[in-house]
Amino acid sequence: MKIGIIGAGQLGRMLALAGYPLGLQFVFLDQSEDAPGAQVGRIIRGAFDDTQRLGELADAVDVITFDVENVPVSAVETIAARKPFLPPVRALGDSQDRLVEKTLFNKLKIPTAPFAAVDSLEDLQKAAKKIGIPGVLKTRRLGYDGRGQFFVRKSADIEAAWKALGAVPLIYEGFVDFRREVSIIGVRSTAGETRFYPLSANTHESGILRYSIAPYRSASLQRQAETHLKRILKHFDYAGVLTIEFFVKRGRLIANEMAPRVHNSGHWTIEGARTSQFENHIRAILGLPLGSTSPIGHSAMLNFIGQIPTLGNILRVPGVHFHSYGKEPRHNRKLGHCTINVASAGARDRALRQLVRLKMGAD
Repeated sequence: MKIGIIGAGQLGRMLALAGYPLGLQFVFLDQSEDAPGAQVGRIIRGAFDDTQRLGELADAVDVITFDVENVPVSAVETIAARKPFLPPVRALGDSQDRLVEKTLFNKLKIPTAPFAAVDSLEDLQKAAKKIGIPGVLKTRRLGYDGRGQFFVRKSADIEAAWKALGAVPLIYEGFVDFRREVSIIGVRSTAGETRFYPLSANTHESGILRYSIAPYRSASLQRQAETHLKRILKHFDYAGVLTIEFFVKRGRLIANEMAPRVHNSGHWTIEGARTSQFENHIRAILGLPLGSTSPIGHSAMLNFIGQIPTLGNILRVPGVHFHSYGKEPRHNRKLGHCTINVASAGARDRALRQLVRLKMGAD
C-alpha cells in the first residue's frame, strides 16, 4: 500500500515514520527535493497547483493526504475524484479561509470571538466600532504562525492596519482576554470510529507555538472540546486527524481555528500516548482500527525555532526525546522539537524549564 502526501515538511516526514512499521510506503509532492520528507520517501518535485505533478502523484499511490493547508482546492479536486483524498477536500477548503471557518463554527454552535468581513477601510472602521477595540485584523487566507495579522489596540491603529494588510480580503476579530490557550486533537476513521486525545495547553510567542504540555486535565473543558470537535467531524463526514485551537475564558472554550491535519501541538503524542497522532491519522485514512489515545505519564513538547542547542546538552535532560527535521537554520524556522515524557507533572515541568533555558542560550 502506498500513501501520497502533498507536502514533504516535518509533518509529512513524521507521518511516514509512523507508517513504515505498518508496512506502508510513501510518495511526496513538494517543490523542494531536499525537504524533510526526502529522508523517508520519494519526492515528486512540483508546486501544489501543478496538475500534471498532482496527477503523477495520484497514479503512484493508493490514498492521498496532505501535511499543509495551503493546497489549492481547485487543483486537487480532480485527483480527489480519482483516488481517496483524505481528509475531505471540503474540510481543507473551509479551513483555508478564516471567515468561512468562523462562519462554520457559528453554524455548528461552536463559540468564537465576534468577527466581521473587511474589504475596505470603511468596513474596518465599522467593524471596530461594532465589535470594539482592541481587536485583531487578519488576512482571511494564508496566515499562519503569526503572519498576516495586525493588532488594533486603539483607534489610531485602524489606518495603519489597513495600510499593512488591505491588499487582500480580511477579517476583523474581537480580542479575547483569555486565561490559557488549549487545543484538542481528534481522529475519525473512514469506518466512523472516533477517538480524542486529552487537551494540551499551549504557549505561543509572536504567533508561533513555543511549547505544549499534556495532558491538560479539566473534565469540563475536555467535554466541551470533544463536543465541538464531534460536530465538525460529523459535518464533513471526516476521516483523519483534526485539531481545534481554543482560548479559555472563564471556564469556557472560544474557538480560534481548526487544522485538518496532524498538528504541532500533538507532537507530544509520539512518546506520550499509546498511539501517536501520526499513526492514528494513517490508520484513519486507511479504514484501519484506531489505536488508543490514552496518555502515558506526563508530557511536554518544545519547538526549536531558528537554532538548536547542543545535542549533548539536550539529551542530559531527564525524559527527553529529540527530533530533528534536517533543515538548514533560518530565522523563525522550525528546525526540530523535543518531547518530554516522565512519571509526574512536577518532573515534566522541571525538565521543560531546563530545556527552555537551553533554548534561550542557543538563541
